[in-house]
Amino acid sequence: MLLEQLVSAAQKVVIGQREPLEHLWTALIAGGHVLLEGVPGVAKTLMASTLAHLSGLEFRRVQFTPDMLPSDLTGGIVYEGPGRFSVRKGPIFTQVLLADEVNRAPAKVQSALLESMQEGQVTLGEETHALPKPFWVLATQNPIEQEGTYALPEAQVDRFLFRVEVGYPSVEEEEEILRRWARHLYPEPPPPLLSPKKILDYQEQAKQVEIAPRLEKYIVRLVRATRMPEEAGIKGWQDKIAYGASPRAALALHRAARARAFLLGRTTVLPEDIKAVAPAVLRHRIILSYAALAEGIRTDAFIQVLLSSIPY
Repeated sequence: MLLEQLVSAAQKVVIGQREPLEHLWTALIAGGHVLLEGVPGVAKTLMASTLAHLSGLEFRRVQFTPDMLPSDLTGGIVYEGPGRFSVRKGPIFTQVLLADEVNRAPAKVQSALLESMQEGQVTLGEETHALPKPFWVLATQNPIEQEGTYALPEAQVDRFLFRVEVGYPSVEEEEEILRRWARHLYPEPPPPLLSPKKILDYQEQAKQVEIAPRLEKYIVRLVRATRMPEEAGIKGWQDKIAYGASPRAALALHRAARARAFLLGRTTVLPEDIKAVAPAVLRHRIILSYAALAEGIRTDAFIQVLLSSIPY
């Protein structure tokens, strides 16, 4: 099974974090970008660099800051003398871009990143330059520190296929991390298991995975229930949801479920595939009301009620 092989290879370097790793591999094969959220020190950067290595893809990390300019990310036009200009390409011209602390960059930088994520291209001056294929953005943000940050525009957040929460390791995993650090036992990652061509082939094969019409209707029911929970029979949530997921969420569920089925060696999607990817697809597309936030309610709580209430 390809998913197990890929996760096991990554776990030779990254201790634990099985669910985030599964989501990352699924997003890569689905051709979708990922927003990684977690406190500092839970291996977000290590996961990104390890997956890039195992995928055989070029990797670059950019630290986003409040004084960052769009040209720091995309590059620009350089004056070389009378009548002579050249294009200087920025760090975004890579295959895996780790946008570290993406919510620290100002709006113009966010806009430049958004074009790259959506269109797979960068505009420098009057020319448009295609980005390498595959092009995969892994963006991180710290959920506990808000000073000096900018809220990501909803239009940009919606462009991420997944929002993956990276939590603390278990007791045993944290002990293993400590042992490795104390003894400088940093294992070398296995040789790359994939290549750019193989990833593009897998992405095309994942698009051929079949999904039954009844499961497509199930996806639509799930997404529509995030907007009108009362009509879907989910009581007590109507005033807690400010905005539900858009039709783009249904497309994301469709893509991600097929990619997961492909990685598990199946040619058809099962309901379990949809349920497995639903939290990562929906948690950043559902906006809770102020009343719900005041009560300390989390989006994942609603998603669990949603998945247990809507039949397939």
